[in-house]
This record gives sequence, structure tokens and C-alpha cells, in this order.
Amino acid sequence: MEGSVIALTENVAMPLREVRSAVRMVKKEAVEDINPLIITQASLLSSLPMGSSSVDLIISMGRSQDFPGDKLFKEFSRVLKPGGELFVHQTTNAAKDNASSSLERELLVAGFSDIEVVRMEGVQSFGVKGKKPSWKIGSSFSLKKPVKTLPKIQVVDEMDLIDEDSLLSEEDLKKPVVPPVGDCEVGSTRKACKNCVCGRAEEEAKVQKLGVTMDQLENPQSACGSCGLGDAFRCSTCPYKGLPPFKLGQKVTLSENFLAADL
Repeated sequence: MEGSVIALTENVAMPLREVRSAVRMVKKEAVEDINPLIITQASLLSSLPMGSSSVDLIISMGRSQDFPGDKLFKEFSRVLKPGGELFVHQTTNAAKDNASSSLERELLVAGFSDIEVVRMEGVQSFGVKGKKPSWKIGSSFSLKKPVKTLPKIQVVDEMDLIDEDSLLSEEDLKKPVVPPVGDCEVGSTRKACKNCVCGRAEEEAKVQKLGVTMDQLENPQSACGSCGLGDAFRCSTCPYKGLPPFKLGQKVTLSENFLAADL
């Protein structure tokens, strides 16, 4: 492990035995022959003097919850090799569970995986370790698209299939009779067509012949009893259509300009 371990602390000095003890917490193997690079007062640094993907293990030891900061976490991710490990050891007077949970979230946001809290001997001492993902920046791999298969439908030849045409009756097969375009019933208003054969032309001729006679004006009579009430109550063939309301038996009088042309 010579040359692949970095130990950082915010203190002015850090004993080598503490670094070896922290490495043993992570590697769980003999670490007497390691030659770590120890960086003190690391809180003053904004970057680490190492190349990218060049370190196997980083150990961070401090007492403040602000160490290491966001900048150092980014540097940890940069200098660690794919699959490299990070171990953050803190001694704080704050609540141990809250401090470890906060540190776990920081490692997760920084992009580390396999995050785990390590039990320490001290009452206020704890450690959290994580691992840099094994893939490198810029690496790619293909994704297998799931193949969608249609459900299989088993068709039995012995099944009795019904002919749809056999379900139709003779009435269903008859074509609907469409009225001709010149029919009396076609159009926004019902009027007799040129070649009317339904009798509407004769009825309209009778209506046109009806007119208000002097006898009707002198002796108004109503067959339905509604002629004197006004146009809203009169029949469509009422001879008094257009005349003002009047009382039955009363003489109907018109104003002088009633029959005068408007133009």
C-alpha cells in the first residue's frame, strides 16, 4: 500500500499511529509497512497536489463538522481511483447519531457508494466510509432494451365460427330510402316543390286564396275561438292573421294608414 494512501487533518500535526489505526479500520489487515502521505492543516487547501485517479485510500481525520468541506469532497472523488475508498473519522461533542447521519448524506451527495458507519472506541468518535464507483468518467456501456412480445393466442380449428352475415335479417339488408332533393319535407322551410304530389301545393293555393273580406271584418267569427286574441294564438290559416286583437262580435276597424304602402 506504499504511496497509495493519503491522510488529511485540520490539525497542525497528526501521529502516524492514528493514521495506521484508521487504515486498519477500513482494510482490516496489517498496515505496519504502509507509507502514507500526511497532509496537515488540510482545511486551508482548495485542491490536492495529486493527479486524478491516483490514490487507493484517503483518510480524513478532524474534530469540526465542517471538515472536510464540499471542495475537499470533490477533490477526494477526483484523486481516488475507481473503486478507491474514503474513510472520514471525526471526534465531535455533538450528538453522535445526528453527526454520522449528516456525514452519510454528504458522502452520498459527493457521489460515493457503499456508505457505511464504522463503530469506534471513543464515546464521541465515529467513522463513515464510502467507495468511489468502479467506472471511470467518460466510460460507456450498452443497455439491453427489453423485447416486448405480444401475447400468444391459441386458435382451435374445431371452434364453431358464426358467419356475421347470417345474423342479419331481410329488413337489415334493405337499403334506406333517401328522399329526393326536391321533396316538400326537405329544406329549412316546408314548402311545396315544383312537382308536388303530396297535396301540399293544393293546400298552399287554398291558403293564398283566403283573404279578409268585408263581411268578415263586419261580422268577425272564429272557428277555433282564438282569432280575436292576436297572432300569437291564431292558426296558420287564420284570415285575421296580421290584424290587431279584437273581441268576438265587435266590429274590426283599421287605421287609415294600415293598408298604405311603406314605400
